[in-house]
Amino acid sequence: MEPRTEPEPRVAEFRFYEELNDFLPAAQRKRPIAYAFTGSPSVKDAIEALGVPHPEVDLILANGVSVDFSHHLRPGDRIAVYPVFESLDISPVTRLQGRPLRRTRFILDVHLGKLARRLRLLGFDALYENHWADREIVRLASADHRAILTRDRGLLMTGSVTHGYWVRSTVPDEQTREVLRRFDLRDQVRPFTRCMACNSPVEPVAKEEIIERLAPKTKLYYDEFQRCTGCGRIYWKGTHFRRIQERVDAIIGRADPTGE
Repeated sequence: MEPRTEPEPRVAEFRFYEELNDFLPAAQRKRPIAYAFTGSPSVKDAIEALGVPHPEVDLILANGVSVDFSHHLRPGDRIAVYPVFESLDISPVTRLQGRPLRRTRFILDVHLGKLARRLRLLGFDALYENHWADREIVRLASADHRAILTRDRGLLMTGSVTHGYWVRSTVPDEQTREVLRRFDLRDQVRPFTRCMACNSPVEPVAKEEIIERLAPKTKLYYDEFQRCTGCGRIYWKGTHFRRIQERVDAIIGRADPTGE
């Protein structure tokens, strides 16, 4: 009986561009990568095997021709992979992420509670609970047409995820700037229109309606209030407001956070 031999691996060449290199080991960044495979895996499977989540990819060229995630690798393929919103005119080719969400709404994983509060401060719909498992986040994102923000790249590799972003920074203010850049949201900032605690919109409320809930000095010195339509929390421009406004200005670039 002849010994069983394993099939020789086939090889395709991959090259990742711009911020997709953030997912790669240093030795593989900004250079061709020889990818050995057996059978005929899809290019999506190969891309994720190399560590890049599919929602981060917007354009794939196989030997110079636009292909989708279902393209099956062949020996000698030269695969170029570009990120979402890469600065290219790619209208004649296959955009893999389709159109942006009609309304930009987010759901954040358990690592991004401070980012969720900052996005709410700027007026963005940002769901967050620190007890949600990954599968619950994926389910809610799909049901409510939300983009997933995460520090866990494995979460973005879930097949049913269509919109998502792996947050690079670990610093909350810089994370917020990162999200504003990635989703082109600067012109949509509406500070102080959403509850930072529960994510519901806030609306003006007459002082007379809530006066029994106010502390004596608040009753005396303030007349304009807002109330959360969800949890009922009351907001007003107290002594802390200037500090919060300065943070908003610093995040969106209207002021130097150092004060210089």
